[in-house]
Amino acid sequence: MATAPGAPRALELLAGAATGLLAGAAVVALEAAQGMTAGPSALPEAELGVAPLLALSVLAGAVFAAVFRHRPGGLAATVVGGLVAGFIWWVVRSLTLLPLLAGEPLTWSLAEATAAFPFLVGDLLFGGLLGLGLHAFVSLYLRLRPAAARAPEPKGRPPTRVVVLGGGFGGVAVAQGLERRLAGATGVEVTLVSDSNYLLFTPMLAEVASGSLEPRHISAPLRAACPRTVLRRAQVEGIDISARTVWLRETATDPAVPLLYDHLVLALGGVPDYRAIPGLAEHAFALKTLEDAAGLRDHLIGLLERADAETNVEERRRQLTVVVTGGGFAGAELVAELFDLVHGVLHHYPHLERGELRFVLVHSRDRILPEISDGLAAYALAKLRDKGIEFRLSRRVAALDPEEVELDDGERLSTRTLVWTAGNRPHPLLADLPFTRSRAGAVVCDATTQVADTSSVWAVGDCAAIPDPDAPGTDYPTTAQHALREGAVTAVNIAGTLQGRPARPFRYRSVGMLVVLGHQQAVAEIRGLRFSGLTAWLLWRGIYLAKLPGLERKVRVLLDWTLDLFFPRDIVVVPPARRSADLPGGRDQLERAA
Repeated sequence: MATAPGAPRALELLAGAATGLLAGAAVVALEAAQGMTAGPSALPEAELGVAPLLALSVLAGAVFAAVFRHRPGGLAATVVGGLVAGFIWWVVRSLTLLPLLAGEPLTWSLAEATAAFPFLVGDLLFGGLLGLGLHAFVSLYLRLRPAAARAPEPKGRPPTRVVVLGGGFGGVAVAQGLERRLAGATGVEVTLVSDSNYLLFTPMLAEVASGSLEPRHISAPLRAACPRTVLRRAQVEGIDISARTVWLRETATDPAVPLLYDHLVLALGGVPDYRAIPGLAEHAFALKTLEDAAGLRDHLIGLLERADAETNVEERRRQLTVVVTGGGFAGAELVAELFDLVHGVLHHYPHLERGELRFVLVHSRDRILPEISDGLAAYALAKLRDKGIEFRLSRRVAALDPEEVELDDGERLSTRTLVWTAGNRPHPLLADLPFTRSRAGAVVCDATTQVADTSSVWAVGDCAAIPDPDAPGTDYPTTAQHALREGAVTAVNIAGTLQGRPARPFRYRSVGMLVVLGHQQAVAEIRGLRFSGLTAWLLWRGIYLAKLPGLERKVRVLLDWTLDLFFPRDIVVVPPARRSADLPGGRDQLERAA
């Protein structure tokens, strides 16, 4: 697989096995010196013997290397991963397997944990040594033999080029799947094209807008997420299907350059659909990117600063009114988070009263959250109303200007903040492609995610209309959990096509839905089970924290959440960076210096 440099899989497995042997021997020796009876295994040492223990250590090292793999500059993450693996192994061995083998009931009691604590130290040491040794062995080998980092390319013919357009959930899932499926293969080059160099975890965007999470903490670098894929940070200017060419532009002033492909994956995502409503595109806020979320937060803090000194009653009311359109997941979560933000920092503004704040959610249907059951939706509506949020149900936005929003029944809401979450549409580039499109504008695919009537173009996520066999006549919804699974199946099918295997159909049933309703409140449906209140809120945080890519990001988000429990949210607004020449008198100073 002709990709960015990386260690061969066989080298990693060998390094993991060798590290497991050395780490296991060290832990066995230390535990024996302490008079303990168990090493890093599932059975007491006295019964199992040293040789089987070391064999298990070798196996554990190889498995660890297969899961974590070597990443340049990833020493800390690998060592922490080893510590986590050591802790999990302690729970499995000392608190689970040993009691079962002894015929005792599983209680996971404090007394059992205390008795097994000495073995926890050994297991953590074993895991930490695994991570350290794996990274050290592979890094040393690649330093001594750098040519080993890249598999040799076959001579005499160009590589097969797979180009993935879009660095969201679907596109990254395709790239990661191809890295796994084509590991060690030669003659295949995978390129991921994205207008940013990070994967954005969109389910947490509302918390960035409310200031409870730092923007960079919910974004994972694409080069770390897909280390064996060639990354091109650029805008897609056009796609020539007949010439199998994608045209890219890295900056606005650069000329467009061609990128050839043999297989193309459309994963460009979607853009807000303003539905030609007057003034919406010019004056509404969206919530699709980190810039959108951070900009919305700064806008609201700026309005509080202005309102605190505003003497005009009408303008003050306009500045303190926030309107959110769309009662789906994004709208319900956002209005709750913005409500918490503004009320949480209000004590910094002595001239403002809570009764002056106004939050309004406009939704076109007669109930919010149509994706979940009626009972949970009613619970969510009641909780949001209890906060003080107003609702305009079965209503639509008719027009917007800088000072007010007009609804379709003639009502006017004075505001300087309208956030649009009421609809998206697939990327506009799809309209120029010679493919059949759905009513929503997505390209029509078959069950394998391949674009209809093509042999080399695939689509996932918002770009794809993939038929749902369990609901004839409908397509799969464009959610993150579907995009991830579509991307994984697309990678399997592309790899299979290159290796002469038939493609398999995509089939997936949603695991569940979770919606956070502000501080310590949420609703959730998982596998038919329904949760609400604090339980659902803890589930939301636990599940999304587990799904957040990268151990480092998980730790950073967990720290943000912990700090948010004890400290008020920040009200610092950082203005955009300016060049020296743009500052007052700056250009004159530069000319004098020249």
